[in-house]
Amino acid sequence: MTGKFAIIPSLAVTAFAFNASAATVTQEQVVEHYADIAHAVFADALVTAKTLDQSIDQFLAAPSAKGFEDVKQAWIDSRVPYQQSEVFRFGNAIVDDWEGQLNAWPLDEGLIDYVAADYQHELGNEGASANIVANSTIQIGSEVLEVKEITPKLIADLNEVGGSEANVASGYHAIEFLLWGQDLNGTNAGAGQRAYTDFAKGSACTNGNCDRRGEYLKAASQLLIQDLEWMEKQWSASEKNNYRQELLADSSDQGLRKMLFGMGSLSLGELAGERMKVALEANSTEDEHDCFSDNTHNSHYYNEQGIYNVYTGLYKREDGTLLSGPSLHQLVKQKDPQAAKEIQKQFDQTRSQVGLLVSSAEKNNQHFDQLIASGNAQGNALVNETIFALVAQTASIERAAGIIGIDSLNPDTADHEF
Repeated sequence: MTGKFAIIPSLAVTAFAFNASAATVTQEQVVEHYADIAHAVFADALVTAKTLDQSIDQFLAAPSAKGFEDVKQAWIDSRVPYQQSEVFRFGNAIVDDWEGQLNAWPLDEGLIDYVAADYQHELGNEGASANIVANSTIQIGSEVLEVKEITPKLIADLNEVGGSEANVASGYHAIEFLLWGQDLNGTNAGAGQRAYTDFAKGSACTNGNCDRRGEYLKAASQLLIQDLEWMEKQWSASEKNNYRQELLADSSDQGLRKMLFGMGSLSLGELAGERMKVALEANSTEDEHDCFSDNTHNSHYYNEQGIYNVYTGLYKREDGTLLSGPSLHQLVKQKDPQAAKEIQKQFDQTRSQVGLLVSSAEKNNQHFDQLIASGNAQGNALVNETIFALVAQTASIERAAGIIGIDSLNPDTADHEF
């Protein structure tokens, strides 16, 4: 990535400088700052989602190749803060119960729009080729559904329709598919190549139903904003009776456990397991995260950045300002300075290792879907090394937990063995 969302190698130095000079901190201060970071991250996700929505409005008003590229870049930018929010998902049920409407994947895209004739969908999914864009009614099993008016509510209601988790109608990946279309390159170079004329007016329209495709894109964007607005308020210090108040009213031990469990579970079961190991072992591009746009390397990197943020108490905001405060690193350092150095070193190494996926994509044009290809020994090794680094990081998270008195952390493995 380039510009304001570039990788920030100086954060580790900043973390050491901040922590070395800070006064003694309490567990309660660390948990409260955790809530501050969560609020900032979700607020930034909301800001970038609104920017995406404005870009969609401008494009749909006068479709053009340049406008389409602007929308796609706005989508990529919107992923940066959102992916850093996923560390709050594990350990905080309010986030975990909510996130599926925004980030569920992989999805059977034939539910939404046209797909290639050789489209491979989840076996048994009766909604896999419903094509909402092309139809005013759809039939899934014995049920006939009215979809003439595409609204945020309709899209939300269609998630997992027919009982299939692959029927994802809303969220970042539904929008991603509408912008890029299917990636038909397999493990070869290249992302989806949807033409901007799929949203054009009149005779310039390609693949039919351009107006409805635009309506779907807009409705999905509106729903994304509504969902993020709700979650931002859950972490706001100015709101009453929200999740932040519930978190801070609980014991600080419980707050620290949520922090550490979230970090460990994202690091191990989700990022190393579901998002890397599954795709690598199956050599499956269907199991990569941002599969239509080939933005997976950045999603992985910013997931890792989110873990790093929580440990160091640092978060670089969308406007470039740095939010800093009492951290887990400081708590560990107060108990065992040498262990704190070793744990911080492991975090820095893991973050650098995940960063190599970004370098591979941007410098070598070897994206995640190419790295996991059968026969790509060098690419497979890079992904494997990243998995190993995440496993080692998780061990350091458990070590940190033990040092500050949080025992039996048991981060979620998502049933993977490492």
